Amino acid sequence: MSIFICPHCGKELFRSGTALHCSAGHTFDRSAEGYVHLLPVNKKHSKQPGDSPQMVQARNQFLSKGYYEPLRNALCSAVSKAAVKTVRPVILDCGCGEGYYTEEICRRTQNAAVYGVDISKTAVKKAAKRTKEARFAVASVYRLPVSDRCIDFLINVFAPLSAEEYNRVLKPGGKMFYVVPGENHLWQMKQILYETPYKNPEEKTEYPGFVYEDIINVSERIQLGRQDLLALFSMTPYLWRTPKEGMERLRQTESLDTQIEFAIHIFRKKED
Repeated sequence: MSIFICPHCGKELFRSGTALHCSAGHTFDRSAEGYVHLLPVNKKHSKQPGDSPQMVQARNQFLSKGYYEPLRNALCSAVSKAAVKTVRPVILDCGCGEGYYTEEICRRTQNAAVYGVDISKTAVKKAAKRTKEARFAVASVYRLPVSDRCIDFLINVFAPLSAEEYNRVLKPGGKMFYVVPGENHLWQMKQILYETPYKNPEEKTEYPGFVYEDIINVSERIQLGRQDLLALFSMTPYLWRTPKEGMERLRQTESLDTQIEFAIHIFRKKED
């Protein structure tokens, strides 16, 4: 049995051979890589929703070099520590991308049932290839095809936050790990991109149905050559927000030493 539900009627999905089906007769084939597509056509809002193949490739190239390893270690350590007292925990990576963090969660919580969803088919395809220990679906975090109250731990790394949906799928007492850029994240790169660079806001936002438990801060410096610097730029929202002059300055930069900074916000869902 899967945590996934039918995106059309909301009924439970069951595995049958290489497909998932519900009692109402809706069927969803599993791809050769193992993921299932649970994003209805009328909910796509574009021909190719989510990150483009170019952005997915850039992120995969950058992350494979280990530049964000400090964040992955801190996040996965926090999740595995929280999960140690839970028998067969169910973990959902919302906005899983190509599975960089999902893969490590599987490695560190070997008794867990791990799932990942992302709206980008290209990203999910890479994630499913990357780790066979997790189950993946193409889906929107704003309308998760996931049963009510079935998740013990939910992860969100730089993905859109859908607090209402996350509250719905988490069990009472379940935890949400929400990762956002720190105040000085990529500050040196922003100094190149913008005439007047800005720092990221440091916010502690309360969400209905959740209680704050902790904030874990992660900070390092990384040295980037031109190729990896451009890959980093291509996987960030700055790709759309930067004027041509700033992009040209970045393309002419041979190497850069820049700050990376993250905040892992940990919430607990309130008990009934």
